[in-house]
Amino acid sequence: MSHATLALGATALFAAGCVWYLPAAAALRAGADRPYSHRIAAASCVTFWCTPALVAVLLLTPAPWPALGAVAAAGLLTAAALLAVSRLQRAREQHEESQRWSTLHQGGKGAPAPAPPRNPARAQLTFLLYLLPGNIVASVIAATVLLTADSLTRQSAVTATMTAVGISAASLAIAGTRAQATRRH
Repeated sequence: MSHATLALGATALFAAGCVWYLPAAAALRAGADRPYSHRIAAASCVTFWCTPALVAVLLLTPAPWPALGAVAAAGLLTAAALLAVSRLQRAREQHEESQRWSTLHQGGKGAPAPAPPRNPARAQLTFLLYLLPGNIVASVIAATVLLTADSLTRQSAVTATMTAVGISAASLAIAGTRAQATRRH
């Protein structure tokens, strides 16, 4: 099957997904009007449905099959990681809401509601959920750069290494920030 035929199929798949990614894009544009978990789930949806569009564009270039597979895998893994994070955030939001309702049902007895117990395991899980997708994407991109190079040169090795280190460092910084915020709450 030719690359053009596959690109047409990927484009049709992307177009068919508009019933999911257009409302998700609207939720992202709404910003703070939507709950944070809803926005993360919307980002997951947009990432998932934009992956075939990106693959379709790459199919029209002379990109090798390993690069196409790596892009598709990176898009799907990123969407799955965002979806997992949104589920955890949704559970956290529901817990906070139930605490608010229990405070209201106490009827203003003067005593504040007890603070939720701190859970270090939750902070560790948050750290891992933000760190792992970034490292997976970094590994996939580094492997793609190395596999698509005509010959293994010093420049391709340096490019792959620096790209992977940059993405991993960004992922580590984001994971540390989110884990610290989770630990405070």
